[in-house]
Amino acid sequence: MLVKTFGSAVYGIEAITITVEVNISGGNIYYAIVGLPDNAVRESLQRIESALSTNSFRMPRQRIIVNMAPADIKKEGSSYDLTIATAILAASNQINAEELDKYLIMGELSLDGSLQPIKGALSISIQARKDGFKGFILPKQNAREAAIVNDLEVYGVESITEVAGFFNGDVQLTREVVNTREEFYNSLCNYDSDFSEVKGQENIKRALEIAAAGGHNAILIGPPGAGKTMLARRLPSILPPLSLYESLETTKIHSVAGKLSAADALVTIRPFRSPHHTISDVALVGGGGNPQPGEISLAHNGVLFLDELPEFKRSALEVMRQPLEERKVTISRAKFSVDYPSSFMLVASMNPCPCGYYNHPEKECICPPGMVQKYLSKISGPLLDRIDLHVEVTPVNFNELASDRLAEKSEHIRERVIKAREIQIARFGDRPDLHANAQMSPQMVRDLCKITAAGQTLLKKAMEKLGLSARAYDRILKVSRTIADLAGSEDIQIEHLAEAIQFRSLDREGWAG
Repeated sequence: MLVKTFGSAVYGIEAITITVEVNISGGNIYYAIVGLPDNAVRESLQRIESALSTNSFRMPRQRIIVNMAPADIKKEGSSYDLTIATAILAASNQINAEELDKYLIMGELSLDGSLQPIKGALSISIQARKDGFKGFILPKQNAREAAIVNDLEVYGVESITEVAGFFNGDVQLTREVVNTREEFYNSLCNYDSDFSEVKGQENIKRALEIAAAGGHNAILIGPPGAGKTMLARRLPSILPPLSLYESLETTKIHSVAGKLSAADALVTIRPFRSPHHTISDVALVGGGGNPQPGEISLAHNGVLFLDELPEFKRSALEVMRQPLEERKVTISRAKFSVDYPSSFMLVASMNPCPCGYYNHPEKECICPPGMVQKYLSKISGPLLDRIDLHVEVTPVNFNELASDRLAEKSEHIRERVIKAREIQIARFGDRPDLHANAQMSPQMVRDLCKITAAGQTLLKKAMEKLGLSARAYDRILKVSRTIADLAGSEDIQIEHLAEAIQFRSLDREGWAG
């Protein structure tokens, strides 16, 4: 008997519906799976046989051929176990097959018939609705994640017996229901940390406010213990809240990577990813034999924080250059290519030298001559060119640390950032792909960042006196445009330019000796 069930394959962050055909015919025992399955799919028959026998079902001792169509797409992973097992039960007349074509079925089977979670449930759920399926049956751990898709019945199950009972009419499954908008708005700004907890460092907070308002990349340079990491970790709390579209897009990436817990339905706050400096190139940008999103994609619509930037492998840092510009990363293989979004803010921190005390107001640097420049040269010019704000962090003195004065809360800073972003969105009205000043092209900088003759004179003197490089010119104009937006000014004033100029520390000749 021939029976068809339906599963799904995830490529990038999109899903493709897979038809699983099972034919059971007479003859000697012979099991085969065709349609480009990988080893995990081929091993499914052993798991299925154990799960069926454990739960009082029988594995047919006949010729069983499983075809996974379309046959030219590689099928990977163990999430097809439940799809194939359900088809075998239907083909051997152990369950009713009448309703099978209305449901998409996915799940990994344990030997006792219980189900393990799968990856990419949200992407699969979205595709199931597009393809007109009535419902989606999957492991209970993934049910909330899949249920945020409207107009699709989602049923979370714990074992294969529940699935068999459902199709036979013996078991009534409970539909998983998630109010997407309520889920989204209830936890929109639930951050664990706040800028009000940071003593002093008002100039650094100002720099991070500018970075958040314009979507600018930033690097924090200062001695150990000055608060670089603490400040960077609080940056997401002042960024504009995710839109529902951004939340869904971010959730899809985390779902594909298997990073969502059973309690999570949506990613509602901006991601903050902080990989260790020993990370490999593939782990950072994504890829592998079975391509997975890397850290830069997991930071999509959020912040990627690279602590101790010079300690990262140079090759790992260099592969970020193109994604920083294009805001996506393409993983290419011989037979296919997948795209992962990677629109993130890069925030890095570093000590100014190996000992950490170059330019320290109290402690003396013990590094030999030339060591500071050598340490800084670990970061390539092209990567540094993509960082708009160079922020020097100095230690907080005792009086500020001991002060009882409460600092400004993140929510108040966030209000100013949101107003500045609204100005930018209105300015880029005919370009929906642009939403921050940092994304402006060189031509847009010339058109939208015009400065007065007095401003040109100031910028010229600054470049000559401070020895600023030519690449600093556009960066200064972008940052000054953001500062003007924060001030609610239509034009870039002299004071906006002056503030932007001070954020080009690493471009100054002689900064590192």
